[in-house]
Amino acid sequence: MVLHSHQLTYAGIAFALCLHHLISAIEVPLDLPQPPTITKQSVKDYIVDPRDNIFIECEAKGNPVPTFSWTRNGKFFNVAKDPKVSMRRRSGTLVIDFHGGGRPDDYEGEYQCFARNDYGTALSSKIHLQVSRSPLWPKEKVDVIEVDEGAPLSLQCNPPPGLPPPVIFWMSSSMEPIHQDKRVSQGQNGDLYFSNVMLQDAQTDYSCNARFHFTHTIQQKNPYTLKVKTTRGVTETTPSFMYPYGTSSSQMVLRGVDLLLECIASGVPAPDIMWYKKGGELPAGKTKLENFNKALRISNVSEEDSGEYFCLASNKMGSIRHTISVRVKAAPYWLDEPQNLILAPGEDGRLVCRANGNPKPSIQWLVNGEPIEGSPPNPSREVAGDTIVFRDTQIGSSAVYQCNASNEHGYLLANAFVSVLDVPPRILAPRNQLIKVIQYNRTRLDCPFFGSPIPTLRWFKNGQGNMLDGGNYKAHENGSLEMSMARKEDQGIYTCVATNILGKVEAQVRLEVKDPTRIVRGPEDQVVKRGSMPRLHCRVKHDPTLKLTVTWLKDDAPLYIGNRMKKEDDGLTIYGVAEKDQGDYTCVASTELDKDSAKAYLTVLAIPANRLRDLPKERPDRPRDLELSDLAERSVKLTWIPGDDNNSPITDYIVQFEEDRFQPGTWHNHSRYPGNVNSALLSLSPYVNYQFRVIAVNDVGSSLPSMPSERYQTSGARPEINPTGVQGAGTQKNNMEITWTPLNATQAYGPNLRYIVRWRRRDPRGSWYNETVKAPRHVVWNTPIYVPYEIKVQAENDFGRAPEPETYIGYSGEDYPKAAPTDVRIRVLNSTAIALTWTRVHLDTIQGQLKEYRAYFWRDSSLLKNLWVSKKRQYVSFPGDRNRGIVSRLFPYSNYKLEMVVTNGRGDGPRSEVKEFPTPEGVPSSPRYLRIRQPNLESINLEWDHPEHPNGVLTGYNLRYQAFNGSKTGRTLVENFSPNQTRFTVQRTDPISRYRFFLRARTQVGDGEVIVEESPALLNEATPTPASTWLPPPTTELTPAATIATTTTTATPTTETPPTEIPTTAIPTTTTTTTTTAASTVASTTTTAERAAAATTKQELATNGSSIWDIRAWANSNWANITWSHNYSAGTDFVVKYITSNKTEKSIPVKAQTPSSVQLANLTPGMVYKLWVFPIWSSPSEHSYITFTTSSAYTKNHVDIATQGWFIGLMCAIALLVLILLIVCFIKRSRGGKYPVRDNKDEHLNPEDKNVEDGSFDYRSLESDEDNKPLPNSQTSLDGTIKQQESDDSLVDYGEGGEGQFNEDGSFIGQYTVKKDKEETEGNESSEATSPVNAIYSLA
Repeated sequence: MVLHSHQLTYAGIAFALCLHHLISAIEVPLDLPQPPTITKQSVKDYIVDPRDNIFIECEAKGNPVPTFSWTRNGKFFNVAKDPKVSMRRRSGTLVIDFHGGGRPDDYEGEYQCFARNDYGTALSSKIHLQVSRSPLWPKEKVDVIEVDEGAPLSLQCNPPPGLPPPVIFWMSSSMEPIHQDKRVSQGQNGDLYFSNVMLQDAQTDYSCNARFHFTHTIQQKNPYTLKVKTTRGVTETTPSFMYPYGTSSSQMVLRGVDLLLECIASGVPAPDIMWYKKGGELPAGKTKLENFNKALRISNVSEEDSGEYFCLASNKMGSIRHTISVRVKAAPYWLDEPQNLILAPGEDGRLVCRANGNPKPSIQWLVNGEPIEGSPPNPSREVAGDTIVFRDTQIGSSAVYQCNASNEHGYLLANAFVSVLDVPPRILAPRNQLIKVIQYNRTRLDCPFFGSPIPTLRWFKNGQGNMLDGGNYKAHENGSLEMSMARKEDQGIYTCVATNILGKVEAQVRLEVKDPTRIVRGPEDQVVKRGSMPRLHCRVKHDPTLKLTVTWLKDDAPLYIGNRMKKEDDGLTIYGVAEKDQGDYTCVASTELDKDSAKAYLTVLAIPANRLRDLPKERPDRPRDLELSDLAERSVKLTWIPGDDNNSPITDYIVQFEEDRFQPGTWHNHSRYPGNVNSALLSLSPYVNYQFRVIAVNDVGSSLPSMPSERYQTSGARPEINPTGVQGAGTQKNNMEITWTPLNATQAYGPNLRYIVRWRRRDPRGSWYNETVKAPRHVVWNTPIYVPYEIKVQAENDFGRAPEPETYIGYSGEDYPKAAPTDVRIRVLNSTAIALTWTRVHLDTIQGQLKEYRAYFWRDSSLLKNLWVSKKRQYVSFPGDRNRGIVSRLFPYSNYKLEMVVTNGRGDGPRSEVKEFPTPEGVPSSPRYLRIRQPNLESINLEWDHPEHPNGVLTGYNLRYQAFNGSKTGRTLVENFSPNQTRFTVQRTDPISRYRFFLRARTQVGDGEVIVEESPALLNEATPTPASTWLPPPTTELTPAATIATTTTTATPTTETPPTEIPTTAIPTTTTTTTTTAASTVASTTTTAERAAAATTKQELATNGSSIWDIRAWANSNWANITWSHNYSAGTDFVVKYITSNKTEKSIPVKAQTPSSVQLANLTPGMVYKLWVFPIWSSPSEHSYITFTTSSAYTKNHVDIATQGWFIGLMCAIALLVLILLIVCFIKRSRGGKYPVRDNKDEHLNPEDKNVEDGSFDYRSLESDEDNKPLPNSQTSLDGTIKQQESDDSLVDYGEGGEGQFNEDGSFIGQYTVKKDKEETEGNESSEATSPVNAIYSLA
């Protein structure tokens, strides 16, 4: 339910309409003789429609009724002679009728109306009559306009002059509006400006249109056609002004009108316009930017708005500005407008006519329309400039005086009559009035009166003798009695008594104070089932003496009460509710004085009734039916009915209050009570118009607030506390601003809260000054510079003052220091720091609170030729009690300049003499980068760049490097290079180990910061294998590819930050990217102790400062091990997410463990993967991933197998077997005969012999006679060379023999052939060799 209170609707509107009468002058009743008064006239500049008749208004009142006459262009206008002109009866309004023909232009001119009767003549203002004109557009031929793309262009409109001037707008010939933006816009002169022309501007034509106000016609100019000549590229240009021209212009404007300043600029890209006022801010609350910031409008211009304004047009190519000097002139305006003067015989009086303007207006007095100098002499009248003094006036001296104030920009004319009357008091209002008002509302009792001399009027209540004025009452000069708040005790009969020397008269007004109309129980939001019977409550409490009317609205429209609805005294019942009944229902309770309303929303559900029980209801329902009782001055009892707790017991009630004086509509917590009570005794503060509401709280949450209670007004008292937080500080050098924390609504304790501000110089003999203000600040002007003041702020209301306040100390405004530090001396400490000493300024020259000394310094140049440096000014601050300090973080080998100032709260003082000093050489920063290229296993190429900050003359580079394999490191080698050398090749002595490089640049001072990098890992280091697992080397060959590593060190600053003088020895953090060009990357199973990760990265910090870094991936063909480091709290679970190059995505949750790792299985060989690691409660960052590639097949290890242990063991076993076989052969030979060997010695192996190819041996060949043919075979030595056999019986010949055959007698016939092959193997490439097992089989 929503309540809307409208108790002020009727009485409040009536009071507002009549409030301006409270200060108006007393008027003479029309039944008394009086001179004429102009009551209505046409405007000074009167433009009429030529199609209509002309009405020139002039109406006046007076007794006798005035007669009217007119002048036209300063001459008498004879209305009777012109049949088209007539004058309205009992009025001076002229009517010029053109129904019978005639030209309105013939009646243009300056008209003035004269209203006369026996007591004087009143004049109207001079009315300048003009006929509206809408001339045709002159015919002209418009040529096609050719313009280069990017060039500026203005299309001129030049509309025909109209009266009033026409409204200009641009459209195409098809009547489509031209789109305008900061590039294309219309100026206030009507022209269309293009800051730069674009190709799309030629897609339409452009026509200027003029709309004339009175004739309601639109005239169109012949359209412009554009032809845009394109260029290869539009050149970007700096801005230049298209309007106004040049760098400065001036503009004059009259006070009170709107000032429009305009700047339109060309340029590519289109410039942005910004506005400034020289020497200050743009006028606050009066400025408005228009036309895409190209126009600045200042409304209601005053003299303070004069000055120099400038517009700044800027784009990325530059900026330009135009200065406009604004001069504000003023037509005359009133300071004191003369008012009617009513005098009794023998009384004195005066008419005052004061006006101002620029230039200063001249004042001219007239009497009855004639210059006062030419009027008959009047001994009781004396003219003194802008004042006419009347002394001892007598009946018959009545007249109408005119004051004319004029300058070159306009004039003012005012009529004021002097009426000499002798009239006893009279009451002009009806007798025995009855005024009804709602309690606590503002009201006014009227008692208009008249008399001459002007009577004195007093108010009394219930016949008591005390005059009513002050407190809740305020008596106005026109006889009205105002009550700021009507209370029950204010009811009664009020008597107004008017008295002058001629008599006394009185009248009575009866005031009745009524109770407000309140809805104590209004309708509530409901959700009901279709077909049910909801009831909407509306219980009203009202004043029983007023007639109450209750009406219902549905969706803010009157509700039709049909046969399905029943309206009762306290509610509305709807029978058989349907979907069409859903909506807002408002109950409106009204009387003749006020009204109140309450609204609720009815929701109709088309669902079974048993589902209504399932609707979510968790928080408690709002409390209802709030009532106030036991009303006392400082307390009240509040009672409420609890709402449904919705299955969660209510634990607390929160009582809130709202007051309507200081913060209306804002609710504040008052107190809190247990959930088992439904009433509370509330303590109250004085003079607060309280309204309460209650909120219920349970374990689920808080209910909606209840409907507000009725208001309760406590009586006032003087404040009990004073403002806190009193401070005094200067905002300018000649003032002190005193501020404080104001009292809130419950501390004011009474009406008209104000503050008495007292201050004096901190001197017991000084006198106190005071000022009473309502705002929580006061500015004391014309104060000496920075002197202490004693300050007091005391609260006061209409009931009295608060206790005596505390005294606070404040200071007046500071001014800039007058002196600079002297005797500034510099001593260079090292290449990045200097020591400063100076003589402090005298305290009398600081003119404020000394804050600090500042040393401003800037790098003027480098001692190295052709090195650009930033000359940005920096400063170092030193405490005010110091006269020495150190300036550090300087760049070595540079020329610096330095100056010092002293600073107070206002700012910097004058600067000291500029000191120049050089800094000596220092050590350089690290080289910008160190790139490592590994083209083969024999060499490593290094390339680096010069340091970003040489900090001196480079004398060379120092390179230290060492080999390492796991935890083992070799000896450190050192190389020195010239300053121009940036390349070096390292010859590897160990093809397996990696290398770590340390590179520094050096100057004469020493070595600089180091950059550290390691050579890339070899491909065989891709997958570590547990030590307990041994696998033979794969036989698949892999051509080694060059591996490149690029390193960028974070030790090199990206901004111009000077290095420390002593180089750090710590290894800077680097980010390494390794790129391989191999066709496939294969993880080989080796026993290397450690290998590099496929990719690493460091993620961005989380919001709590935790992060993940050093993510590593070891990949094989179908699996990968993932590890990472982090500083999240223990127990944090993670998610590993990876995506293949064909967008297949998977995620694996990882429980908290140490170290953090996971194995990815079932990967696709030869696939590129992106991988993220992030906490399970978070989401991955877009850029915080690594990439790795799985291998496509097992590859051959790129190492020398001759150094491998397994190979040496195998060869030893083969040699032992060969020795045994040779012994067997010799034994067999000693038993058998001779056998031919030489005949078959050179016969080669049959290439079609499959047994040889696969290294197998067929034992059946020992028994086959048909296979008794020589088996040629090649023999390869263990050192990798192929040799020709020299001996038939050499033991070497049996190292790798073909198939052997034994004769029947057991003798051995060795048939062998040496295969010649002069090809040499290189690097780790393996030549194809016969398996050693074949040799065993051939000798068996």
